[in-house]
Amino acid sequence: MKLHASNTAGLNIFTAYGEGFVAVNLEKHEKNLILLPTSIIPEWSTATINTLSEADMQKLLALDTEIILLGTGNKLRFPPGTLLRPFAPAGIGLEVMDMQAACRTFNILAAEGRKVAAALLFD
Repeated sequence: MKLHASNTAGLNIFTAYGEGFVAVNLEKHEKNLILLPTSIIPEWSTATINTLSEADMQKLLALDTEIILLGTGNKLRFPPGTLLRPFAPAGIGLEVMDMQAACRTFNILAAEGRKVAAALLFD
């Protein structure tokens, strides 16, 4: 039984994910990226969760979104709190989760018409 409407026509969605990759609209990606419902920003950063910088986070703050899903690879790992603090005053929700959860959550929020971005960091 389908419990929610799903309208992803014309939107970028994650169509697969696995060890070291995600697929967006069937196209495979193996490097850090930002996915928005209508665009892709490839290789937005070369950072890992351990080397994420304030400059990387400023790129996320500059996106026109209401929520950002930060996918931290195969495991849920949090960046330092100092990197997370600027989002709340800017009115942007930042959710940190593993990459698989970020992909699933992005698809749901994009289908709902939300202004969402998934910023993925590969291990």
